[in-house]
Amino acid sequence: MSRLSRLLPLILTSLPLLLLAMPAQADMPGIPAITMTPGEGEAQEYSVTLQVLALMTALTFLPAMLMMMTSFTRIIIVFSILRQALGLQSTPSNQILLGLTLFLTIFIMAPVFQEVNRAALQPYLAEEMAPLEAVEAASEPFRKFMLAQTRESDLALFTRMADVTYQTPDDVDFFVLMPAFVTSELKTAFQIGFILFIPFLIIDMVVASVLMAMGMMMLSPIIISLPFKIMLFVLVDGWALIMGTLAASYGL
Repeated sequence: MSRLSRLLPLILTSLPLLLLAMPAQADMPGIPAITMTPGEGEAQEYSVTLQVLALMTALTFLPAMLMMMTSFTRIIIVFSILRQALGLQSTPSNQILLGLTLFLTIFIMAPVFQEVNRAALQPYLAEEMAPLEAVEAASEPFRKFMLAQTRESDLALFTRMADVTYQTPDDVDFFVLMPAFVTSELKTAFQIGFILFIPFLIIDMVVASVLMAMGMMMLSPIIISLPFKIMLFVLVDGWALIMGTLAASYGL
């Protein structure tokens, strides 16, 4: 009871302040509504709120688009297999591999990005193209890139699974092209990784045979072979060879 008596004066004092603040709060402008206004011809012009909402939604799909529509998947898998073949568990670190993969992806995808900028982004910024038209124009360079790297067998597989038919590869929808492209990228990445593994596997087998012949079976062959694998990789300029091979696999 005493606690309520102490709070009662405070409540009575704050009540007039709340009543005075309510009209001011009611006069504050709200968030503009999502509106669509007809433009020239049959085009629709969307409000800024809707455009910002669409942009924020697109940004959430950016990581998935980076992995599923670019060379990112092939490169990161090859680098991961290379690190495992060398016997290095955490060197280079995941952050270094991701950064290297990202910048190599930008280098490989530079012609595609330039075409998107020329055909879609600049006309949209100059208000010469509607948002939906810009998205469609931006998808064409990616479609050409993905089709060039997709095997016909993978494309036929997903076309058959989707139970659709297309007259030409250019007519393939994105929901069919994207999984076919990723499947082809995974297959190519594992093929490159297999070739990378062979010389390091031979070194491991030779070291293990020598240690067994010397009766040093308790000594791990991985510890002995690791310096030789690193030395071989450095002597043949391995990083330059791998990056050059990855870039050449995309026609650069």
